[in-house]
Amino acid sequence: MVLIIAVVIVVIFLRLESWPARTAYQGTAELERLGKKLRSAFIDIAHLQPRITINNRVYMEQTAPVSELVVLSRRIEVEHELLHTWVGSSKRVKLHGTFNVNAGFDLRQTFSIDIRPSEIIVQLPHAQILGIEEVQVDVLAFENGLWNRISGEDVQSELSVLPQLAREKAAESGLATEAEGALQRQLDERIHAPQPLHLIFKNEKKSE
Repeated sequence: MVLIIAVVIVVIFLRLESWPARTAYQGTAELERLGKKLRSAFIDIAHLQPRITINNRVYMEQTAPVSELVVLSRRIEVEHELLHTWVGSSKRVKLHGTFNVNAGFDLRQTFSIDIRPSEIIVQLPHAQILGIEEVQVDVLAFENGLWNRISGEDVQSELSVLPQLAREKAAESGLATEAEGALQRQLDERIHAPQPLHLIFKNEKKSE
């Protein structure tokens, strides 16, 4: 009987002694599972493997086969008019342009994830306007003066103004900021981590 009690005490002691190590192992295994889940989410969303650290230890290095991640695209319509008078003769050109404006992230900059027991920190550059795609340009007015004629240079100048107006309009509408919020929502929907997931955007100036 005494021998049985002694064996039980030894077993309990060994279990208690190894409990911190087992707990740490289980905690690390859970963080690594989250790391793999985050890696899969970013590969699906951005075709990107970010740099992942777990408890300040590098788990995966960053790889990015593409240079940009488009999160949002918005159709923007703009108009511009040229009105020029010379010696009493006036010419007028008015164009209406429709563009798709893409907002997202420049993946050539550092994109990292730090997984900790209390939180997950994703560090990335601010979202920005990545590109302007012309959909359609309509001529609303094309009026020559008697001796003040519309030139090819006039038309090219007006056409070149439209994409810049679309970019400015998209920036003023807060499209880049919306892209940051959209990425946060996509990650929250994909990850379902037990600890909070925080996106920290670097203080580099946004490209508008």
